[in-house]
Amino acid sequence: MLIAFHKPYRVLSQFTADGSANRTLADFHFPPRVYSIGRLDADSEGLLLLSDEPGLNTRLLEPGRAHARIYWAQVEGVPSDEALEKLARGVVIQGHKTLPCRAWLLHPQPEVPPREPPIRFRKSVPDRWIGLELVEGKNRQVRRMTAAIGHPTLRLIRVRIGKFELKEIAAGKWKELGDAERKLVFA
Repeated sequence: MLIAFHKPYRVLSQFTADGSANRTLADFHFPPRVYSIGRLDADSEGLLLLSDEPGLNTRLLEPGRAHARIYWAQVEGVPSDEALEKLARGVVIQGHKTLPCRAWLLHPQPEVPPREPPIRFRKSVPDRWIGLELVEGKNRQVRRMTAAIGHPTLRLIRVRIGKFELKEIAAGKWKELGDAERKLVFA
């Protein structure tokens, strides 16, 4: 079984509480014996896969397999072409140079439902949504990458894994994937 879940803000990618005020996956009534494949931080949103099938973690998350994941990051300021190119070449975060990726300004800017609580708003500092396509997923990698180019992430949403897109799954909802959708995940 492979499940696509639209993880809301302030939800842990685990079933057990960690002592914080964040909710857990146990609040969403998944079938028994599923586990998350990879993770999204509590302050990140978007597509999270869950499964009861052994071996999917390796198949989907090992950087050597170059399995793409696309994120939308709302960043402070407007990154220049040079800043986006720097992201694409890889930046050093915590002593590790990130693998090359694809980075671009989203145009038009996406219409994303508001988050509760909303992101901080500053009249004097614009923000923009950028897209990032990565094949690795280090802890808080996108946030550290955008900070490294001087554009801190305000909001982060994973919108695609492989060729499977989050479309039409509302925040807090999940669905079991059929054969055609599974093929998209592994494409």
